[in-house]
Amino acid sequence: MLETSNLGSYPPVFRKLNSVVPQPKSYSMDDTQVSVPVPTVDLQCLSLHKLGEACESWGIFRLVNHGIPSTLLSKLQHHAKMLFSLSFESKQALITDPMSYFWGTPALTSSGAALKSSSPNMNWLEGLNVPLSQLTQFQPENPLLHCFRLLLEEYGRHLSRIATTLFQSMAKNLHLDPEQSESMLEESTGFFRVYRYPPRRSMGGEAWGMIPHTDSSVLSIVNQDQVGGLEIFKDNKWLLVDPIPNTLIVHIGDMMQAISNDGYTSVRHRVRVKKPEERLSICYFVFPAEDSVIRSSKYKPFTYKEFQEQVQKDTRALGYKVGLKRYVWALVENYSNLMHECFEPVKESRTATHLVADKSGSENSP
Repeated sequence: MLETSNLGSYPPVFRKLNSVVPQPKSYSMDDTQVSVPVPTVDLQCLSLHKLGEACESWGIFRLVNHGIPSTLLSKLQHHAKMLFSLSFESKQALITDPMSYFWGTPALTSSGAALKSSSPNMNWLEGLNVPLSQLTQFQPENPLLHCFRLLLEEYGRHLSRIATTLFQSMAKNLHLDPEQSESMLEESTGFFRVYRYPPRRSMGGEAWGMIPHTDSSVLSIVNQDQVGGLEIFKDNKWLLVDPIPNTLIVHIGDMMQAISNDGYTSVRHRVRVKKPEERLSICYFVFPAEDSVIRSSKYKPFTYKEFQEQVQKDTRALGYKVGLKRYVWALVENYSNLMHECFEPVKESRTATHLVADKSGSENSP
C-alpha cells in the first residue's frame, strides 16, 4: 500500500492501495538467501589483486574511500526524494529534454522514452534518465530542478574520475593494449538513472522493482539509500547486498565482460520491493564509444551501437534482453552450420518444380 499522504506523486498505475502488478511466474519471490558481504575495494589504496579477484569471482564490489563528500551524497538523495514527491503531473511537465521521466520499466530507447515491449510484466519503479553530456542544455526555471541539475553535474565529475581510475586498473590487470582500450570507456556516454521504488504494504506486499538482468555497460556505479533490496545471483543462489552509508556499489557490465574475454563477470542482479518505505538509488552507467569495435575470442566483433540496437530489438520482440549470447562465437557458428545443413540439400537437387516453388514463396522468405 502506498503512502496515502503522497499518493498523487506516484504514476496512476501504482496508486491503487492494493495494486497487483503482473510479475513473471518464473521469478520466485521466495528464493533469496541471507545477505552477503561483497568484496570491498579501497580506491585510495587501490590493490590490483583485490580488484581483479572481485571482478573475476563476483562481478561486483563495494567501493570505499572514493573521494566523494558525504554531504554531496546526502544532498543528492534528499533532492531526489523531494523531486519524486512532486505530483505525477508536475513531473511530466517539468522534466523535459534532454532529461526524461519514465515508470513501469527500466528499458528505454536511446532518446530516453520507455521502450514498448511484448512482456506484460511491470517493474515497480519510476525514474529519471539523465545523459550527462547534455545536462548543460537543461536550464529549468524550477529551483528544485535547477539545484538537482547542479548536484548531478558535480556528482558526474566524481563518477567519471572513479570509472576512469577503475577501468585503467582493470586494463592493467587484463594486459590490455593502452591505445586500443582508450575507446573502451568513453566519458561522453555516461548517464544517470535515478530510481524511486514505491513501498508495498498490502498483504503479500512484494514486487520486483527490477526483474533479474545484467547491465549492458562497461561499469555501473550505484549510490543506494539505506532501505535495501538489491540482490545478486552467485553460486546458484540469490544473495542480498546490504546498504552501507558512504559507500558505492560497482557492477561489472556486459561490455566489460566482453572486453575481458569473459575474465570478468557481468553480475546478474535484481531489486526486490518489500519494505513499507520507498527506496531510492542513483545509478551511473558508462559505455564504450559507440563505433569502437569490441574484439574477443569468445564473441564475434561488434560495436556497442550494434549491441544496444540488438538489445532494444530483442526487448520489443521477446520481452527481455538476450545480451552477449547473441554474439557468442560457438552459437553463431552453430546457427550458421544449421542454416547450411537446412538449405544445402535444396541447392543440390534443384528442379523446375523447386524453382517454381522458390519463386512463388520468395516474398515470404525470411
